[in-house]
Amino acid sequence: MKTDFDFPNKYLIGPVVFRPEFNAQAEVINANQAWSLFFTAGQEDKILGFNAGPGQFFTNLLFAAGVAGILWATLFNSVV
Repeated sequence: MKTDFDFPNKYLIGPVVFRPEFNAQAEVINANQAWSLFFTAGQEDKILGFNAGPGQFFTNLLFAAGVAGILWATLFNSVV
């Protein structure tokens, strides 16, 4: 999308995903960037740093919560 709107970055307070310099070459973002955008509501993509550990932790935590919910529903559905 091409716009003629060129607002200076120092005055730009909107979400980082709408800034022109964010992902200009359509690269795949990593788990840390995705979780940073989620936790900051799109305001910052580097809040968790550059180490892959926190992104993997939150991804695994989400996966474990989903598996635990499925197991809970499967095991205790017949009890009620």
